[in-house]
Amino acid sequence: MKRTASFEQATGFRPGRVRARVESLLASCGIDVDGPDGWDIQVHHEEFFSRVLADGSLGLGESYMEGWWDVRDLDGFIFRLLANHAEERVATWRNACAWLIATFTNLQRRSRAFEVGTRHYDLGNEFYEAMLDSRMIYSCAYWKDADTLDQAQEAKLALTLGKLALRPAQRVLDVGCGWGGALKYAAEKYGITGVGVTVSQQQAAYARRNCADLPVAIRLQDYRDMREKFDHAFSIGMFEHVGVRNYRRYMRVIRRCLHPGARFLLHTIGGFKSTNHTDPWIHRYIFPNSMIPSREQIEHAIEGIFRVAGWQAIGEHYERTLLAWRANMERSWSRLGGYDQRFRRMWSYYLSASAAAFRAKKLDVWQVLLEPVA
Repeated sequence: MKRTASFEQATGFRPGRVRARVESLLASCGIDVDGPDGWDIQVHHEEFFSRVLADGSLGLGESYMEGWWDVRDLDGFIFRLLANHAEERVATWRNACAWLIATFTNLQRRSRAFEVGTRHYDLGNEFYEAMLDSRMIYSCAYWKDADTLDQAQEAKLALTLGKLALRPAQRVLDVGCGWGGALKYAAEKYGITGVGVTVSQQQAAYARRNCADLPVAIRLQDYRDMREKFDHAFSIGMFEHVGVRNYRRYMRVIRRCLHPGARFLLHTIGGFKSTNHTDPWIHRYIFPNSMIPSREQIEHAIEGIFRVAGWQAIGEHYERTLLAWRANMERSWSRLGGYDQRFRRMWSYYLSASAAAFRAKKLDVWQVLLEPVA
């Protein structure tokens, strides 16, 4: 392959040296090539080694999608890489390029707002129905007193919306409403009226059917176009698509939509280091133009706009959620149509890698309760 030849020419490494370097890196993480343990990688393609050194996380994910390697315990394998900071020891030009692009380009500008809807959330409602709980909640569940995914997601909604002290007839905004499950829960439990916005056509169509008998309106709309007034607002798992260049504008938009005395509940994945882009593999195959905010970035974004009334971390519950989604997908795979084995491996890799990231404490989930600054 061209990438292999160019990498070897650029580094001066011979194939044996390339393999030895990757094997040494894996061994430092407790992983053996063709070893007996569940997390030991089984390599089927010799060019895997040079591809990983050349392309880092992108090469690792793509080569798995293409069947170049297998492992029985996929999340266990990736956990060992992350726990031993392997990604920091294989920095590639792609990471530098991603940083530069995000520095000089607003990847989440208005003209690109619907791209993640088209490429990710519009994959098919049948697929997400097979993977998610009965309410179609696509964010971290809350397993404290739950035994099933349905129970854990209902507990998460109770935890989240309970912080807003909702009352009957109040008007509530859901920014990034998904398939409408949270708004439906709020309308049925608290008697609110609501508006949900999403950038996914299939989500919007499903949510309208889901909330058809409730005082809930679902709109295919970018958050920047919201100008109405609400008693409260919440956003569950959408802030990861906003981008650091847009955080303060996002907060100003939410603020202008709130009546005096309102509250805003932000539920988001959070990272412990500030960055301006996401992992190259995630960007290309899962969430285009996404990025995980840091606490520092959130605090800067709300300065002078909101004050923090509460900050709860629940990231310990996301690993179990992701593995439950993976189990549901695998259990339902035989009856799903329109998806090939490459997609199946891609999705399994995404869910497994995400679970590993939470197990390795690389990521967290924050529920941030915000009140407008007078």
